[in-house]
Amino acid sequence: MQLDLVALIIDEYDPAIDFFTQVLGFDLVEDSPSLTNDGRPKRWVVVRPPGAQTGILLARADGDEQRAAVGAQTAGRVGFFLRVDDFDATYRRMTGAGVTFLAEPRTEPYGRVAVFLDIAGNKWDLLGPA
Repeated sequence: MQLDLVALIIDEYDPAIDFFTQVLGFDLVEDSPSLTNDGRPKRWVVVRPPGAQTGILLARADGDEQRAAVGAQTAGRVGFFLRVDDFDATYRRMTGAGVTFLAEPRTEPYGRVAVFLDIAGNKWDLLGPA
């Protein structure tokens, strides 16, 4: 058994794809036409960190309730965690790409950490070795 996908509600597909692939370095593993439950066109878009098994389904908001959840899927808490081998290089690359970090990196018992915002405004921990 494995966790295959986690859905992330976004405003638009292409800017989100660019953020996850160009800024975070994820792979675009699928971008296929699909249909909503009531037959309207949508896309099935999956991104995944290189070598990872679990991916993110980029789900464009459909309706007022989903639009209200963009950037607030975890009620203001950090809800996503990206672990990297080279924290400092990744942090520099991301800040150079314009990623918003909410505080300077710090060291915790579990490693280096800095909270950043994704393209939708969700909070993530960038994690690396201490």
